[in-house]
Amino acid sequence: MDIERIRKDFPVLSRMVRDKKLVYLDNAATTQKPSVVIEAIADLYRNYNANVHRGVYLLAEESTQAYEDSREAVRRFINANSTKEIVFTRNATEALNLIAYTWAEANIKAGDEIIVSIMEHHSNYVPWFRLARRKGAVIKIVPSRMDGELDMDAYKSMLSDKTRLVGIVHMSNVFGTINPVKEIVSLAHKKGAVVVVDGAQSAPHMKIDVRDIDCDFFALSGHKMLGPTGIGALYAKESYLESMDPFLSGGEMILKVTLDSVVYNELPWKFEAGTPNYEGAIGLKAAIEYLEALGMDTVETYERELTAYALEKMKTVPDIFIYGPLNAAKKGGILAFNIKGVHSHDIGTILDSEGIAIRAGHHCAQPLMIDCGVSAMARASFYFYNTKQEIDLLVAALKKAKEIFGHVA
Repeated sequence: MDIERIRKDFPVLSRMVRDKKLVYLDNAATTQKPSVVIEAIADLYRNYNANVHRGVYLLAEESTQAYEDSREAVRRFINANSTKEIVFTRNATEALNLIAYTWAEANIKAGDEIIVSIMEHHSNYVPWFRLARRKGAVIKIVPSRMDGELDMDAYKSMLSDKTRLVGIVHMSNVFGTINPVKEIVSLAHKKGAVVVVDGAQSAPHMKIDVRDIDCDFFALSGHKMLGPTGIGALYAKESYLESMDPFLSGGEMILKVTLDSVVYNELPWKFEAGTPNYEGAIGLKAAIEYLEALGMDTVETYERELTAYALEKMKTVPDIFIYGPLNAAKKGGILAFNIKGVHSHDIGTILDSEGIAIRAGHHCAQPLMIDCGVSAMARASFYFYNTKQEIDLLVAALKKAKEIFGHVA
């Protein structure tokens, strides 16, 4: 890829921060937006803004068509069977909660077992924790190995005839570990369990094929893959969506309402109550088309090269400890780390003074922090518009932070 040309597509990357050129390395939190996404949203508001699925006038028809074209773009991007299997949500968190309050609420009972991993973002742990409390179900947590990979032997031993649901992150937002979701799904299905895959971190960085994975549910967030905030998607096999009651009620999700009856809308609209974020969906379509033009295989290959480079360079920082796999082939472009004697928030502050944006904290993964024996970590996360030169700047700034706080035991 011509990275310098690509970087020109992202206006914010030319910004100066603290009198230095911005180095944006917080992509696991949210990604920057290319001009085509910004313009797609502006074009909507300039030329054809109207509520979808309601008006019979031209603007409404154009807006509705653009919204449904966006649904098709998501279907194509993850290789779902039908647009009926794509429900627009605010984000992956809402998608996961939708499952918890519909399918799981109706199907999980006392004594059933729910399996999640220690790597889960709170979004794929808290809904199941709350569900288990309500239902009297049991949660089992798959540990990670010392090398940051999932302990598959432990997972296999946890599966039983009582397993009803497995919730698994595809790519860890802390370790960057890419979990073997296809194998996880296959083993769970043999026990009759349903599998929910949190794809918030994986969908932006690699080719996704939900039919090949064979998961029952897959959640993604638009803002982590160049799209706007406030738009995400839930993929669910059509048979599950047909059997599930709506999550929210109101306009758009009904076909007919009388004084004593309600008839729900067809798929997928019965899960999209109220005026949807059609602006976000249209922006997400532009983001998907941008990624498709690059090629997801190309994106993944470049990011793996970038990650391998970062792993080697960061080893030169004194007293640094990098969490998760140290093999770029087994992880995405996420490096969580701590430096002895320097708090992660101090690292973030020093880096900010150098124009470098990273994340510091528990990363909405507190069970994993507890398991690692820390309260917080610093995290640098890459995307295809980042460069090796930016990694060099990151490493230099980390060495500066260590020098400043080096007197601390």
